[in-house]
Amino acid sequence: MAARTDSNAPPEIFQRALSEIRAAPFRPEIIAEEVPAPQRVAPFAAAISADVVVDDLDLASGRLVLLHHPDGHDAWNGTFRCVAYVRAEIEAEMVTDPLLGGVGWSWLVEALDAEDADYTAASGTVTRVASESFGGMADEPARAELEIRASWTPVDDALGRHALAWGRLLCTSAGLPTVPAGVVPIPARRVRSR
Repeated sequence: MAARTDSNAPPEIFQRALSEIRAAPFRPEIIAEEVPAPQRVAPFAAAISADVVVDDLDLASGRLVLLHHPDGHDAWNGTFRCVAYVRAEIEAEMVTDPLLGGVGWSWLVEALDAEDADYTAASGTVTRVASESFGGMADEPARAELEIRASWTPVDDALGRHALAWGRLLCTSAGLPTVPAGVVPIPARRVRSR
């Protein structure tokens, strides 16, 4: 998103936040790119979409939207809001596990905590989807997916940490092992701007 010179130009605080998100050093398995953001939810918005790819297999995908309202928003309890979506395929028998929803939500909380991404007003859902194919598609194997939809309000301006937490959530959902504290995967990919 390029800064405009008219009165609708994004404020400097939003531009800095967007720069931090673009520079977030995601794990090399994450392929991210900037995508169009919803335009009616907040005066300023940006979005990135990503896939977790290992050995040419897409293990998870997701989207992170950053919303900014300079005057604040009562429901957000702040001026920024992060909205995240993550989808990953899971083993078919896991879809009936009654603990799966709570585990999926804990992955988000743990990711935010691991990246020291301070937040408030978190909310969201964890959905399990089971699919069976019939008729002309009967040869397709049964599939099960986990979807995490969440939003939270960053407490500070360190928005890069929130992007990294979302990336961590993507990788956890994909079943990748956690990278130990202090270890930086190389090479780190950057968010590609459109």
